[in-house]
Amino acid sequence: METPQDTTPVPPTMRVARAHHAGEPAVLGTDTVATPIPGPGEVLVRVHAAAANFPDALMVANRYQVATNYPFVPGYEAAGVIAARGNGSTAYSLGDRVAVLAADCFAEYVVAPETALTPVPAAVDLESAAAVFVCHLTAYHALRSVAGVRPGETLLVLGAGGGVGLAAVELGTHLGARVIAAASSQDKLAAARTRGAVHTVDYGSGELRERIRGAVGKSAVDVVIDPVGGALAEPALREMAWGGRFVTIGYASGTIPRIPLNLVLLKGITLSGFEIRTFAQRDPERDRRDRQEFLELWASGAVTPLLHRRYRLDEAGAALAEVAQRRAVGKVLVIP
Repeated sequence: METPQDTTPVPPTMRVARAHHAGEPAVLGTDTVATPIPGPGEVLVRVHAAAANFPDALMVANRYQVATNYPFVPGYEAAGVIAARGNGSTAYSLGDRVAVLAADCFAEYVVAPETALTPVPAAVDLESAAAVFVCHLTAYHALRSVAGVRPGETLLVLGAGGGVGLAAVELGTHLGARVIAAASSQDKLAAARTRGAVHTVDYGSGELRERIRGAVGKSAVDVVIDPVGGALAEPALREMAWGGRFVTIGYASGTIPRIPLNLVLLKGITLSGFEIRTFAQRDPERDRRDRQEFLELWASGAVTPLLHRRYRLDEAGAALAEVAQRRAVGKVLVIP
């Protein structure tokens, strides 16, 4: 491992937020472990901030699509500075500011391959860089490559107050769609309006179908982005126009919906699923295109995450609970 010359020396141990068994976010505790050493083609990043996402809570509880191995350190996105480099690592210099998409980010340091890093533009702060990729890339892939949103179309975003939902509102607006933001509170809808929503629907205080019709009329929705599932999916589907596209990307409600397929048949709807974890491997060409387009938007300052709250590393359980219980408006950060 190359010893850093222009940053704080790397200590032999570090703190991590870690679960030793499955459970709710409160099972997370803080442990001291050996600081990892980067291997060939890898770097060690001193974490400035990591973002909490809904799948992190699912993995802590061992309810994600892939089984969790314990002890488990959550966190899949962070930002910080290069603290050390492994042999053959030449793409970055010590002290460079980078965003990271890699496992085990609820920690003071994280090891990642160079391919998992993105340089942070000079005008972007590290907290925003830590919170932009999982939700915004998920939303951009879903809108651009899966739904194929076109200018002038009507886009309904469910769960529009959460990280993915707000990102979908913001990016859908940039793609030229007329965005309807649907969320469970007025605070969340107010945040969605700041991201470009032209219509808002509070499904916490009324029937979703009636409120959609009141906003845009009957059967007027061209595209639905659904990170919530549960009881919202079917009424949203029923208000779609013929030939619409419905994209399911998660189940923050905790319930996987059972869709009557006759609705799909009668309306000629395309029903698609999207999971960012495997998208690059399954569709590398569109993944590269989407990432490049998104990076240009991000570097220009056209998109930025809304930051809800910051927690210390020893409060990681509370940070995940806020996300899991859908109380956050935007992104929640964990600061080592």
